[in-house]
Amino acid sequence: MRDEDIDLSDNPEATPEDFARGHLEVGGKPIKRGKQRVNIYLDAWVVEIFKARAGTRGYQTLINEALVRSLTQHDLETMIRRVVREELQAAK
Repeated sequence: MRDEDIDLSDNPEATPEDFARGHLEVGGKPIKRGKQRVNIYLDAWVVEIFKARAGTRGYQTLINEALVRSLTQHDLETMIRRVVREELQAAK
């Protein structure tokens, strides 16, 4: 089946408002929105690299963005692999 043959009329596009009303769960537990203060130990060279790359933005923000990218990229790759496996299995 081609993408254009799929009927999506009963599944409208999600809007930014839909996402704003949603909530995040990790391991079945709801997660509060916003930031949380943490104390962690990082290798000194890692901190210095982020400080050098951050410029005027703040190195902690850059570390947070790197962590978010890493986590979401992993989830995206996992989902794509699962979909490809399912599609290959269905094609057999």
